[in-house]
Amino acid sequence: MGLFTISFQLIIKSWYLLAPIVFLIIFKSAWFRGLSGEFIISATTRLFLNKDKYHIVENVMLYTENGPIQIDHIIVSIYGVFVVNKKNLKGWIFGNKTQKIWTQDINDHKYKFQNPLHQNYKHIEALPSLLGLDKQHIHSLVVFLGDCMFKTEMPDNVIHDEGYIRFIKSKKQPVISEPCVSEILKIIERSQAVPSFNTRSEYVKNVCQILSVKSIY
Repeated sequence: MGLFTISFQLIIKSWYLLAPIVFLIIFKSAWFRGLSGEFIISATTRLFLNKDKYHIVENVMLYTENGPIQIDHIIVSIYGVFVVNKKNLKGWIFGNKTQKIWTQDINDHKYKFQNPLHQNYKHIEALPSLLGLDKQHIHSLVVFLGDCMFKTEMPDNVIHDEGYIRFIKSKKQPVISEPCVSEILKIIERSQAVPSFNTRSEYVKNVCQILSVKSIY
C-alpha cells in the first residue's frame, strides 16, 4: 500500500470523526442562524403569499440622501410596502414599543439589545421620499425567529415565526397601483448601494444616531 493511499485514508477517517463537530459549530453559529433566517422569511413569503401580488427583496442596502440603510427584507404589494426586521434569538424576550432597550433572558443570563422597532424607524423615515409614497403606506414589521418566547405583551407588528404572514394579509385595502408596484421595485433596484467598507461604515454611524431619535411607533 502506497504512502499516498495511506495518507488519503487517514484524511477520510479524520473527516468522518471531525465532520459532526464541524457541522455542530456551523449550525450553532450566528452566521448560520442569520442564513437560515433569510431562508425562512424568503421561503415562507413565497409559499404563503401570492407571488403575483407580493414581491420580496432580500438583504437590501439602499443609499439615501441621509446615507446608506440596510434592510433585511422589503415586501412590495398593492397593499403597501412592508419593511421587515428579523431577529434570530433564543430564550425569553422582554420589551415594549416605547423602550429603547429590550432584554433577552437565556437561563437567567440577561442580554440587552436595541428595540427593533426603533431600528426600523430610520428605514420608515427614509423610504417615503425615496419611493414616492405616503408614510402610512409603509408598514414596519419585526419578525422573531427561533426558540424564543415573548414574556411581555408585544405590538401587533412584532411577531414570532410565520405569524407575520397573518399581519401582512390583514392589510386588505389596495393603496398602491400595479404600475406603481413595478416602479417601486425598479427604484429599489436602482437605489441599492454597492456593498463596500465605506458604505457599511457609514451605515454603522447612522445606526448609532437612531438611538437618540424618539420612535413614532
